Amino acid sequence: MTDSIEKRCIELGMRMTEQRRVIAGVLSDANDHPDVEEVYRRSSAIDAKISIATVYRTVRMFEEAGIIDRHDFGDGRARYEPVPDEHHDHLIDVQTGKVIEFTNDKVEKLQREIAAELGYELVDHRLELYGVALKNKG
Repeated sequence: MTDSIEKRCIELGMRMTEQRRVIAGVLSDANDHPDVEEVYRRSSAIDAKISIATVYRTVRMFEEAGIIDRHDFGDGRARYEPVPDEHHDHLIDVQTGKVIEFTNDKVEKLQREIAAELGYELVDHRLELYGVALKNKG
């Protein structure tokens, strides 16, 4: 089965080498938001001939084509995820680095209302919340 990033690359007419296919598969299969070094570790475990330079070039190519999104979650590393089919926001645990994806209709409505109050129609946004886990209550 063709992974979603590879499928999107083919739809855009990109030439897909075997190494690009591996990198696309690693990014498509990721349940987290890996940085380039982590994509390299996962990719080179599948194909030892993949270099870190190839991963950097391929990730940049996917990003420029609008296939993956780049995030900076405040840890000094660019992290990546496939462009989602549906909008979501992120909550980042500043102690562990864990990234939690979420959607919330109240937050979405409030953002549109704020934009309207300021005289704008909201056309896009990116929301990142940073927090620490609450200790068990009672």
